[in-house]
Order: sequence, then structure tokens, then C-alpha cells
Amino acid sequence: MASIAQNDIQQRALQAGIDLEQLPRHIAIIMDGNGRFATGQGLKRLWGHTQGYMTLRDVLLDSAKLGIEYLTVYAFSAENWRRPEDEVKGLMKLIEEAARRETKGLIENNVRANTIGRIDEVPESLQNALSEMKAKTSGNTGIVFTLAINYGGRAEITDAVRKLVESGTPSDQINEEAISRAMYDPSLPEPDLMIRTAGELRWSNFLIWQAAYSELFVTDVTWPEFGADQLIEAVVQYQKRTRKFGGLA
Repeated sequence: MASIAQNDIQQRALQAGIDLEQLPRHIAIIMDGNGRFATGQGLKRLWGHTQGYMTLRDVLLDSAKLGIEYLTVYAFSAENWRRPEDEVKGLMKLIEEAARRETKGLIENNVRANTIGRIDEVPESLQNALSEMKAKTSGNTGIVFTLAINYGGRAEITDAVRKLVESGTPSDQINEEAISRAMYDPSLPEPDLMIRTAGELRWSNFLIWQAAYSELFVTDVTWPEFGADQLIEAVVQYQKRTRKFGGLA
């Protein structure tokens, strides 16, 4: 049975050759290039992050309209603390303000907000904003939107193994399944598609356990310039590939 478009994004997807019945269930995005976008225009890096926030809002809604079930984005890495203090403080404030400002829209669009990372290490006011956003959207049944904040893939694996050891899990029961269950949010399915903007060809410590077999799509477009066209192109490329998971097709 041919797919039938329900909205403008799905219509554009069909025109691009996308099979709406074979979409990636979970998309993860490394949102790179905010600073480069800003400095390229002679502006401060934090302005670029603000533009990136507005892009994220649009991409989240486009993903939901396309039919994606889970969207996870790298909002602030555990390594980002090494950046200049004013940039770090600006990012913390931007994320907090965005969480408070966008909660109403998330509710209206049936988006369930989620977080992963060492959230207990970010400023308390940001922790409160994130907790409130999650609580107010917990009953929503649409796309699950996960912000990875103060997140590192190695840190997550370390925390998962520590959790197993502290719980008294016998060593012969520590296997891949046990580690996966001990991750920050084991309810999240492994990402099918990983998108990276601004042309860099590396994982940057993002979901390195979960994304072992994710399909990778890299675009030279910086994150603030990313939009529905690039999202659709990423899914087009995803559907052209054969996923073998180490076996044979």
C-alpha cells in the first residue's frame, strides 16, 4: 500500500522518494557549527548558539510531522565545560530559558521531553527547569525529545558499570544486556540514524554504546542552517542503505 502524506513535511518526503512506512524510528543529532556560523558573520559564538536553538525547535517539529518517534540531540557535552567561562554560562542560561519558554509548545505539539547525562552537575536552576519541562510533558504520547546535557558516552558507560557493581551484580551477569539496562535511559531504542552537521567526521563521544550500528549522515551545513531539506536528505540516504548489523544482507 502506498504511503499517504498527512502534512506538508510528509508530502515533501514522498516527493523526495521516502517510504513513510520505513522511517528511522530514532534519530540522534550532533548539532555542530553554531560557533563557526556566528564567527563567519563576525558575531559572537553565543549568538550562533541562539540561532541553533531556534533551528532545533523547527527540526523537532519537522521530525514529529515526518513521523519520527524519538529525537535525541547533543545539547552540551561533558567536555564542553572546557570552553570559555562566559560561553559555558551563556549556554547554561540559554538551555534553561529555552526549557521554560518551550514547555507550552511541547505540550501543544504532544512532545514528551526527556534528558540524559549527569544532570545533577549542572546549575540548580537549570535542573529545576528541566525537571518541570519533563513533568509537564510526561503525559504526552508523541515524539520523545531527549536533550543530552552534561553528557559523555564514556561517562555513561562508566556510570552504568558503577551502577551494576554497586547493586551487587555478579561479574558473570555483567554482559551487554545488563549494561544496556543500566544506561541513563534504557527505554530509549538505539538510534537508527546519526546526523552530524558542519562536516566533522567523528562521533565526539555521543551515544557511543547505543550508536554502534547507527547509520551516519554528515552534512557540511552548519547546525543553524540545517532545516527540513537536510532532514529529508538524511532520511533519503538512510533508506538507500542496507543495515546488516555485522551479518549478511
